Amino acid sequence: MIPTRPPRIPGVQVAHRYMPGDRKAEVGGDWFDAIQLPGSRVALVVGDVMGHGLHSAAAMGRFRTAMQTLAALDLPPGQLLRHLDNLAHKLGDDHLATCLYAVYDPINRTCELASAGHVPPVLVHPDGRGELLELPSGAPIGVGGVPFQTKKIDVSDGSMLVLCTDGLVEVRGGDMGRAWRRSAAT
Repeated sequence: MIPTRPPRIPGVQVAHRYMPGDRKAEVGGDWFDAIQLPGSRVALVVGDVMGHGLHSAAAMGRFRTAMQTLAALDLPPGQLLRHLDNLAHKLGDDHLATCLYAVYDPINRTCELASAGHVPPVLVHPDGRGELLELPSGAPIGVGGVPFQTKKIDVSDGSMLVLCTDGLVEVRGGDMGRAWRRSAAT
């Protein structure tokens, strides 16, 4: 239900790596996508349905399909997350999901991002310096009634935007924020 190879999108190089939390079942609720938009722009998405197993994987499939459909409407990131949250309530899905939705414009060299309680991305500048982006976090998809704010940043040529789920930086009993800041600095 997730991409097996990165899409080819003009003006953007996309790479991904998926590592299931349970290597035996290879089933979970994490998803990602890169979706070509009008005007040479690209939507970058990463999400994480809370929980594990087939029920979470099924919810992930519904969220991913909804995200692809909503992306075709070419909405601003915060508004798109609002629609995804509303849809989750209409479907009666009892799962919560964190999600980060970013729209990169290679012509204007900007990126608009909105988060639904998701781990913030890291912007790696051309000189190799990593910057943990501070975004209004919002609440997870499925909570309902919470606004999602869009933040616009400038992106220099040669930069990388790193999106992930919390599994990359989760430290049992540790401070996930500190672990992610440490990862951004390296």
